[in-house]
Amino acid sequence: MRRSTTSAATDRARSRHRLAALLGAEALCAVLVIGGAYPTAPGAPALAAAPQQTASAPSAGAPALRTLTTPDGRRAQLIDLGGSAASLLDRISAELPAAEQAVTAFWGPQWPRDIPVVVTGSPEQFAALAGAGSDTAATTTAERITFSPAAGAMDADDLRIVLRHELFHYAARATTAADAPVWLTEGVADYVGRPAPAGRVEVPARLPTDTELATPGPGRSQAYDRAWEFATFVAQTYGPHRLRELYVTACAPGHPDAATAVRTELGIDLPG
Repeated sequence: MRRSTTSAATDRARSRHRLAALLGAEALCAVLVIGGAYPTAPGAPALAAAPQQTASAPSAGAPALRTLTTPDGRRAQLIDLGGSAASLLDRISAELPAAEQAVTAFWGPQWPRDIPVVVTGSPEQFAALAGAGSDTAATTTAERITFSPAAGAMDADDLRIVLRHELFHYAARATTAADAPVWLTEGVADYVGRPAPAGRVEVPARLPTDTELATPGPGRSQAYDRAWEFATFVAQTYGPHRLRELYVTACAPGHPDAATAVRTELGIDLPG
């Protein structure tokens, strides 16, 4: 199963239409709540030294909603759409504080204070909400992170990587253009998500293509590895801050082509 994916752009109206058709009016209201009905003031102080959780008792047919306050004062709105979603949300809740810290350590603190996370209860729900199939564990849009029920079969290490990967995508969403180079957005997300390697990582001989990153099979895992290798090479050679600067230069709206961005920020040419 592909560990994760991310959507380059979000069509809010289409997403909500799918949701209404799939879940009914009560579920639509619940997901609209996590989409921003509870704004958090910018710069709000940390509310707790450890994550705190509250849960709402859903009405009949509505998804369960629980709220987790992270050590940095962000609010994760966790939506359970049935099936075995509750147990996966328990695991996500336990991993979220450390995932938030990993993202902030790389990206900085200026990213959304509300973190909507939806765990779907069936492959059909996931396909409708995320537009992805059974080979995908999670997707991210500007509105939310959505997990497939199949992600519940992941071991602790893989789930940790996926959550950090997707949380980085969510944090960087406002800075990421729809036409940003996929090998860089995915490579940096994997750099944030994966454990630090024990030794030196060399620049890959060739960067992955969009097709390689999207096509199911062993080649896709190898493509993600090459994207991660480039991002990790940059961080090891020039420092994580330079990798962040490269991301902003190469991926923000109005960005130059990737080769120009790499030459500007690092003074090197892209691998072939």
